[in-house]
Parts: sequence; C-alpha cells; structure tokens
Amino acid sequence: MTITPQKIGSFRWRILALLFMATTINYIDRSILGVLGPTLRDKVFGWSVKDYANITISFQLAYAIGLLSMGGIIDKLGTKKGYTLSIVIWSIFGMLHAAVTRGMGWIGFAAARFGLGIGEAGNFPSAIKTVAEWFPRKERAFASGIFNAGTNVGAIIAPLFIPLIVMSDGTNWQYAFLITAVFSLIWIILWNRTYRKPELHPKVSPSELQHILSDPPEPATEKIPWRNLLPVKETWAFAAAKTADAVWWFYLFWGGFFLNARFGLELKGLALPLIIIYLIADVGSIFGGYLSGAFIKRGWTVNKARKITLLICAILVLPVTMAPIVTNQWIAVLLIALAAGAHQAWSANVFTLVSDVFPKKAVASVVGIGGMWGAASGIIANLALGKVLTDAGPHGYVYAFLVAGCVYMVALGVVQLIMPKMTPVKL
Repeated sequence: MTITPQKIGSFRWRILALLFMATTINYIDRSILGVLGPTLRDKVFGWSVKDYANITISFQLAYAIGLLSMGGIIDKLGTKKGYTLSIVIWSIFGMLHAAVTRGMGWIGFAAARFGLGIGEAGNFPSAIKTVAEWFPRKERAFASGIFNAGTNVGAIIAPLFIPLIVMSDGTNWQYAFLITAVFSLIWIILWNRTYRKPELHPKVSPSELQHILSDPPEPATEKIPWRNLLPVKETWAFAAAKTADAVWWFYLFWGGFFLNARFGLELKGLALPLIIIYLIADVGSIFGGYLSGAFIKRGWTVNKARKITLLICAILVLPVTMAPIVTNQWIAVLLIALAAGAHQAWSANVFTLVSDVFPKKAVASVVGIGGMWGAASGIIANLALGKVLTDAGPHGYVYAFLVAGCVYMVALGVVQLIMPKMTPVKL
C-alpha cells in the first residue's frame, strides 16, 4: 500500500503577504521625498544641498532611535500590537508632511521626517520576528527576501503615481504624502483580523504547524534585555553587515538628485530610471533569499550558504563605482540597478543571520540594535556627502559611489572575523 505524503498547509504565506504589503506601504512613504526632492528643492522650498542632507539626517537619526526603542517594544508587546503601533505612528507623521509650509523651511520637513523615522523603525523588527515565528529556518531567507521585496515595490510605486498627481512645478505636492494613509488603514484592519501566533491560529493545519516548528525547540526564556545582547559578538557581526544600509539609503534619498545633476532628469524623467532600478532590486531581494536556501538544500551548512551568498552580492556591487563617470544615462542606471539588486539580496540574507543564531525572543531587539548601527552609518554618510557636494559639486558623487561599491567587501570581512561560525547563541 502506498502512503500519500501529508500536504503541508500554506497559511504562513498569507501572513507573509501581509508583511510584504506593510513593507510596500513603508517604502512608498519613505521614497516620496526621494522622488519629489529635486522638484521641492527647485520649485517649492528652495533648499540647499545641506538643507536636504539635514532633512534626511533627521529621518535617519529618528530611525536609529526608533530601532533601539521599537525593537524592545515589539519584543515586549508582541508582534501583533507592536506592528500596529509602528504603522499608526508612521502614517500620522507621513500625512503631517503635507502641512509643512514654505515659511517653516527645511526644519518643518525635518520634524515630519523625524516622526516618520520613529514609526517606520518598527517595520523590519516586526517583520523579521514574524518570519521567525512562522517559518522554519530553511525557509526564512526566502521568506525574508519576499517581504523585503516590498521595499522595491514601494520604491517603484512612488515614481509611478507621483507624476500623476503632482505637477512639474510642484503643484499638488501635498497629496503625495496623504494617499498612503488609506492603504495603512486597510492593512491595520487586515493584520488585526488575521494575525495570531501559529500555535494559536485556528486556520493553521496540524501538518503546517509541525512544519513551522520543525527546528529543534528553543529553551523557554524570559524577554532578553539589551544589556545581555550588547556584549554578544554575534550582535555586532549583524551590525557590521548592516553598515551597508548607508549605501541603500544613498540610492533611495540621493539617487534622484544624482540623476538630476548628472543627466538633467526632473520629475517625469526620473520615473522610468527609478522604476528600472527598483524592479531589478526586487529580483535581487527574492533571488538572494532563494539562493542561500538552495545551497542549504544541497547540503551546505547554514554558515557556508549565507556567507557565500553574501560574497556573491559584494562582488556584484563593485561595478557601481563606474556609475558617475559613464556618459550614457542608461548604463549608469543599470549599474545602480545591479548594485541595488545585490544589496537587496545581501539584505535578505543579513536579516536571516539574526534568526539563524539568536532565540526568537531576542530577534526584534537584535534587529533593532543592528539597524540602529546601519542608520548611524547613514547619518555619517549624509553628513559627509552634504559637505562633499557643497565643496566639490556634482563631482562629489564620484567619491560617494566609490565608497558605495567597496563597503560590502569590508563588511563581510568584519562579519567573518567576528563570527567565523554561525552557532546558536545561548543567552
């Protein structure tokens, strides 16, 4: 008699779809300023390079603070309540951008960006914690790659819809910051109706629950305080890998300005190049998560699979150093797109490093600590870039892309030095 294998359920993928949706909304809100930036600078507010740098620094400073605080809050409140709190905060401050007047100058925008950064800081700790709760280790990189692809979908949607509602002279710019609140409200309703832990969810079949919990059980533990996580070297290995966040934020917040300065592209002209960059980044996010999972299925250790994938990503980023010196607009766009795709593949695997080595109750806090380091790196990069572009003009982008191309190799070397073997951390 032939025994038919029991079919594994698929409800966990519905939960993942909600993570993808939230991350997409998150990045629509985050990307609006990068798309509208040259128009707001030249046609509405008259910002200088340093003014814009200060606005982005305000977001990154809040994001760093938010990652430290929101990670701990999410571990304390739980994923359901913590994620809801995060999206409520960022939606309110996203809408407040529309209330900024010319008389408020860059400070008004910086204040709105600060609040946005606090709220948006909760997205990735929440999502990574959810993946750790709902997926076994062998599926986590792929699952992280899928929800992380929402960053690129959000960055694609922003340049698609903004030129439809904002005029080339900046008229109606306020509406760009209001529209996502509707999507946020829909998500909050869906999330609170759908989410429970898999062990408590009535729609999770016994076979799917068994699959989700197929990893060796973790010892029961209370919430792990930061003071126990900060001395752990694996925390700082993750933080070192997150240094590359500064490069991603450079593409997100300064990519439109670079294309404007180098090739004269404005609001409508920026749409197609930015869409191409983030479409390829989307492919990279999903493929990067798939690749390390495929290596594990071939019998590779988790350590080897993750790090070889990260090495491939670091190599693919290197050509971006040529972007500011090529004369063809589309070659520059494709070089940035390749680097953005490699970054997202890198990011999908870096996030998974945390759930690979830390117990679930520490995941959101460790993601918050590492993300704070990434945000701090972004602040330093913005301060330097604002000064370089002020002193050297558009030629300053040569130095920016040189650093952007080399950061990944350096970060991977530090990760290997700190964490040569990815063994589970005992806390």
